[in-house]
Amino acid sequence: MSNIRTNARRAAVATSLAIIATTSIFAARVTSLDAKPATPVGGLVEPSSKWLDGLKAKHKQFFDAPAPAAGIPLVHVMNYYDTYNKAFGVKDADIDAVLTFYGYTTFFGLNDAMWAKYNLGEFFDITDPVTGKPAVANIWKSNPNILGMNLAPASIESLQKRGATFILCNNALTIFSGMIAQKRGLDAKAVYEDMNKNILPGVNLVPGMVVAVEQAQRAGLAYHRQ
Repeated sequence: MSNIRTNARRAAVATSLAIIATTSIFAARVTSLDAKPATPVGGLVEPSSKWLDGLKAKHKQFFDAPAPAAGIPLVHVMNYYDTYNKAFGVKDADIDAVLTFYGYTTFFGLNDAMWAKYNLGEFFDITDPVTGKPAVANIWKSNPNILGMNLAPASIESLQKRGATFILCNNALTIFSGMIAQKRGLDAKAVYEDMNKNILPGVNLVPGMVVAVEQAQRAGLAYHRQ
């Protein structure tokens, strides 16, 4: 029954996504392909391509993860660093990993306050493995529970300290914040702005993941699909 409910929810999300994508909300915050570095505008973060500037390491890979997959995308990034460290003697400073937030991972780029305020776990059917209930905090942020194990070294915060880059798709944030607003009877612009102001520290807002993948390839990153 849980699979049926999950599939039904995903179908509903996909249908709503298609509807909203045809409206003006989709393009409301998208910038040009050569987006300038992000600067706060009235407290908002503008999408940019500045994340590309720091990718100077010898070894670099783009981890494309549109689905949570029980936290496995985080493990892949952790293993990327660990394997180079242990098997090849490569230091973290010589490694660049980029992990994506879009699709069903969009809200992992937001802080705990947003997860609690908008019941994001319930919306995306993401369960906190500790409580067994819909997540009301970002379970990837500091101490994710993956396959029954607490793996703080695989958290967003730990991976950021090792030099990993996290990018959040503005198209996805715009679309899904609009869907949240519609479901809760709220103003779409207000919800988008609220979420924009509560992006996790160090997470880069990019205009669109469809372009970021291409940019990563041009920058010489290997591609890893979740």
